[in-house]
Amino acid sequence: MGLADLGRIDEVIHGRLRLGIMVYLSDADSADFTELKTVLEATQGNLSVHLKKLEEAGYVAIAKSFVNNKPLTRVSITRQGRRAFAAYLEAIGALIGGKD
Repeated sequence: MGLADLGRIDEVIHGRLRLGIMVYLSDADSADFTELKTVLEATQGNLSVHLKKLEEAGYVAIAKSFVNNKPLTRVSITRQGRRAFAAYLEAIGALIGGKD
Protein backbone atom coordinates (compact mmCIF):
# COMPACT_ATOMS: atom_id res chain seq x y z
CA MET A 1 0.00 0.00 0.00
CA GLY A 2 1.10 3.61 -0.10
CA LEU A 3 1.06 5.98 -3.04
CA ALA A 4 -1.05 3.52 -5.01
CA ASP A 5 -3.81 4.30 -2.50
CA LEU A 6 -4.01 7.88 -3.79
CA GLY A 7 -6.31 6.60 -6.52
CA ARG A 8 -8.71 5.31 -3.87
CA ILE A 9 -9.19 8.76 -2.32
CA ASP A 10 -12.71 9.94 -3.15
CA GLU A 11 -12.27 13.47 -4.45
CA VAL A 12 -15.93 14.27 -3.82
CA ILE A 13 -15.36 13.77 -0.08
CA HIS A 14 -11.76 14.96 0.08
CA GLY A 15 -12.44 18.73 -0.01
CA ARG A 16 -12.17 20.35 3.43
CA LEU A 17 -15.78 21.47 3.67
CA ARG A 18 -17.22 18.30 2.12
CA LEU A 19 -15.12 16.19 4.49
CA GLY A 20 -16.43 18.27 7.40
CA ILE A 21 -20.01 17.68 6.25
CA MET A 22 -19.43 13.93 6.01
CA VAL A 23 -17.71 13.75 9.42
CA TYR A 24 -20.57 15.68 11.04
CA LEU A 25 -23.34 13.70 9.35
CA SER A 26 -21.67 10.35 10.00
CA ASP A 27 -22.17 11.07 13.70
CA ALA A 28 -25.42 13.08 13.64
CA ASP A 29 -27.18 11.24 10.73
CA SER A 30 -28.89 14.49 9.75
CA ALA A 31 -28.67 18.22 10.36
CA ASP A 32 -30.38 21.34 9.17
CA PHE A 33 -28.62 23.77 6.88
CA THR A 34 -28.15 26.45 9.55
CA GLU A 35 -26.65 23.93 11.97
CA LEU A 36 -24.12 22.79 9.35
CA LYS A 37 -23.32 26.38 8.40
CA THR A 38 -22.60 27.24 12.03
CA VAL A 39 -20.64 24.12 12.94
CA LEU A 40 -18.50 24.25 9.81
CA GLU A 41 -18.13 28.05 9.86
CA ALA A 42 -19.16 28.18 6.21
CA THR A 43 -20.91 30.82 4.17
CA GLN A 44 -24.36 30.01 2.86
CA GLY A 45 -23.21 29.98 -0.76
CA ASN A 46 -20.12 27.87 -0.13
CA LEU A 47 -22.07 25.31 1.89
CA SER A 48 -24.76 25.12 -0.80
CA VAL A 49 -22.19 24.39 -3.51
CA HIS A 50 -20.56 21.60 -1.51
CA LEU A 51 -23.87 20.05 -0.43
CA LYS A 52 -24.97 19.97 -4.07
CA LYS A 53 -21.78 18.12 -5.03
CA LEU A 54 -22.35 15.55 -2.27
CA GLU A 55 -26.02 15.21 -3.25
CA GLU A 56 -25.11 14.67 -6.93
CA ALA A 57 -22.76 11.86 -5.83
CA GLY A 58 -25.61 10.29 -3.83
CA TYR A 59 -23.80 10.75 -0.52
CA VAL A 60 -26.37 13.04 1.10
CA ALA A 61 -30.11 13.55 0.72
CA ILE A 62 -31.53 17.06 0.97
CA ALA A 63 -35.13 17.65 2.04
CA LYS A 64 -36.67 21.10 1.83
CA SER A 65 -39.77 22.05 3.79
CA PHE A 66 -41.33 24.91 5.71
CA VAL A 67 -41.65 25.30 9.47
CA ASN A 68 -43.71 28.26 10.69
CA ASN A 69 -43.60 29.68 7.14
CA LYS A 70 -39.80 29.62 7.15
CA PRO A 71 -37.80 27.41 4.79
CA LEU A 72 -36.02 24.48 6.40
CA THR A 73 -33.36 22.47 4.58
CA ARG A 74 -32.47 19.17 6.21
CA VAL A 75 -29.44 17.17 5.11
CA SER A 76 -29.02 13.44 5.81
CA ILE A 77 -26.21 11.05 5.02
CA THR A 78 -27.31 8.19 2.75
CA ARG A 79 -26.32 4.51 2.92
CA GLN A 80 -24.20 5.11 -0.16
CA GLY A 81 -22.63 8.09 1.61
CA ARG A 82 -21.80 5.97 4.67
CA ARG A 83 -20.16 3.33 2.48
CA ALA A 84 -18.20 5.95 0.54
CA PHE A 85 -17.08 7.65 3.75
CA ALA A 86 -15.94 4.32 5.25
CA ALA A 87 -13.99 3.55 2.06
CA TYR A 88 -12.48 7.05 2.15
CA LEU A 89 -11.31 6.58 5.75
CA GLU A 90 -9.85 3.17 4.88
CA ALA A 91 -7.97 4.64 1.90
CA ILE A 92 -6.60 7.53 3.99
CA GLY A 93 -5.51 5.06 6.67
CA ALA A 94 -3.73 2.92 4.10
CA LEU A 95 -2.13 5.96 2.53
CA ILE A 96 -0.61 7.13 5.80
CA GLY A 97 0.52 3.62 6.76
CA GLY A 98 -2.32 2.53 9.00
CA LYS A 99 -2.68 -0.76 7.08
CA ASP A 100 -0.37 -3.08 5.21
